[in-house]
Amino acid sequence: MRHGKKINHLGRKTAHRKSMLANMACSLIEHKRINTTVAKAKALRVFVEPLVTKSKEDTTHNRRIVFRKLRSKESVSELFRDVAPKVGERPGGYTRIIKLGNRLGDNADMAMIELVDYNEIYNLDKPEKKKSTRRAGKRKGTTSTSETEPTVPQEETKSEETNSEPKEDKKEE
Repeated sequence: MRHGKKINHLGRKTAHRKSMLANMACSLIEHKRINTTVAKAKALRVFVEPLVTKSKEDTTHNRRIVFRKLRSKESVSELFRDVAPKVGERPGGYTRIIKLGNRLGDNADMAMIELVDYNEIYNLDKPEKKKSTRRAGKRKGTTSTSETEPTVPQEETKSEETNSEPKEDKKEE
């Protein structure tokens, strides 16, 4: 039964588990992706995503909260300086877990956990999104065509072009 089992203890005492997750989070922030087991990747995702959410608002209080969890000045400064502006408009889901298969030595399920916005392979096709607003404004299509030039059906322009070409040829000869 799993009564009251909210977190995966990963077979470690509390202090060891917290230190391990802090070290893995620092490595993830520094390298933008790390390889680990699936269980550790899932536990790391729960650990690091609230820290990234805190880093969106750069205040002294938020820096102290994140530093209490990470325990590394360099990782905290990189998180607030580099990672937070890149994920600023994202509402959540800052990490991605990709399963890699089994490890050769002990057949453990391996996974790669990465920060979503730093993957060049998936983000190549997507252009930068323009931030949308909910305000009602002028529609682009209606005002620009009616003010600049009158609309002419395509059939009339084609027939004029075909008739005008032979006339020009006759005048030249």
